[in-house]
Amino acid sequence: MPELPEVEALREYLDEHLTGRVVERVLPLAVSVLKTYDPPLTALEGQTAGATARHGKFLAMRIGELHLVTHLARAGWLRWQDTLPAQPPRPGKGPLALRVVLEGGGGFDLTEAGTQKRLAVYVVRDPQEVPGIARLGPDPLAESFDRDAFAALLAGERRQIKGVLRDQSVIAGIGNAYSDEILHHAKMSPFKLTASLDEDQVTHLHAAVRDTLREAVERTHGVAAGKLKAEKKSGLRVHGRAGEACPVCGDTVRSVSFADSSLEYCPTCQTGGKPLADRRLSRLLK
Repeated sequence: MPELPEVEALREYLDEHLTGRVVERVLPLAVSVLKTYDPPLTALEGQTAGATARHGKFLAMRIGELHLVTHLARAGWLRWQDTLPAQPPRPGKGPLALRVVLEGGGGFDLTEAGTQKRLAVYVVRDPQEVPGIARLGPDPLAESFDRDAFAALLAGERRQIKGVLRDQSVIAGIGNAYSDEILHHAKMSPFKLTASLDEDQVTHLHAAVRDTLREAVERTHGVAAGKLKAEKKSGLRVHGRAGEACPVCGDTVRSVSFADSSLEYCPTCQTGGKPLADRRLSRLLK
């Protein structure tokens, strides 16, 4: 799933390539992708694109007086093309969900791999009309997201820290991959309860959030949209690297599996050398 650093890189890319261009046509190819109907997609046609904003994992493209907002979900992506095929695409079962054609040639596709269709597109007058944006917590890269603001968000939480970091209503933009990376950076167990954090641990975790995300954004700066996925994977130290050596201590990175996802961590760096129970495997062994 694209998270804050990759979505920020896409925002930069669209600001450079889309701003000032006129939308010629918008072609929806998957019925499930469009979540709003008023204003219609056709209201974007003939309008000039302005700046693109990022709200957590959402992209909001200003087009005329409206906003084309998308959430790429787990398997969605934005593919820019300097030249689009002359023939319009046909709706079908392929990955293409929506195409935006620009005057003068080129445009971009929104695609989604797999069978679970969760990619979402909205046409709104204000991005805050999108329910997922309206409920977002603060952006962790905002200047106002200081240590005290972070501590206030954690106050009263009784959940495991991994789940809190991923909760978009608490902090916007962090998903499964970067929560693993943040907790590895902070040398903290993903199962640690938020309520058990002392003042120094809160300070250290706040620094890990900011440093991990800033470094990831810096790595993606200037990377073409088509290469962002590979760049993300190359920069991850533990997420998706179960069975490999931890780059910090050399211990083997381990995984805990859930129904539709997994987390990765280093026992030496994060859990005092103790492996965490893989609860899905434990249930199978009963």
